[in-house]
Amino acid sequence: MLEVTDLECVRGDRRLFTAMNFSLRPGELLHVHGPNGSGKTSLLRTVCRLMEPAAGEIRWCGSPVRALAEDYLAQLLYLGHLNGLKDELSGRENLAINATLAGSRITPQQTQEALFRMGLDGYDDLPVKLLSQGQKRRVALARLLLNGAKLWILDEPFTALDSVAVKTLQAILAGHLDSGGVVILTTHQEFVIDAGRVKRIHLGA
Repeated sequence: MLEVTDLECVRGDRRLFTAMNFSLRPGELLHVHGPNGSGKTSLLRTVCRLMEPAAGEIRWCGSPVRALAEDYLAQLLYLGHLNGLKDELSGRENLAINATLAGSRITPQQTQEALFRMGLDGYDDLPVKLLSQGQKRRVALARLLLNGAKLWILDEPFTALDSVAVKTLQAILAGHLDSGGVVILTTHQEFVIDAGRVKRIHLGA
């Protein structure tokens, strides 16, 4: 489904990685790990087409992503270090706006169910600025439940989550893989996913 060939990333005068190769079939997860500054986020942003590689090619379902353009981006959901939430709006309002920008149609009931699944029942109408960091992260992660993208690219998704939320996210990831989805994520934390589905890449020395 996703194939990366001879990918190279350069930032300024520093080459972060070169000759990067990997492929992911439906139902597989790639765990990118390594020390801070090794290029993990740059790799994710390159696969998302937020950065251009210095060399190499990314293919989705056999076609170069450059040629697919918007058709590729429509199959992708990216969640970075920042939650991408508007502080003055509630969790419910943030999810509704995000869905609209992604071209998805969701009902208020779907939004409510997603927030409930993330343990935010009773907090859905509060302005995001009143939530804890962990709660804000859970609002952002609720997007995973409201988006039909096949490729999830997640940068440190477990950050600020308590043990209950970590288990919930693990279950959501497993469900996505069960449905034939693909995941690329970075994390310094331990997580539990069927080892037969997980590939790993280490960046840095």
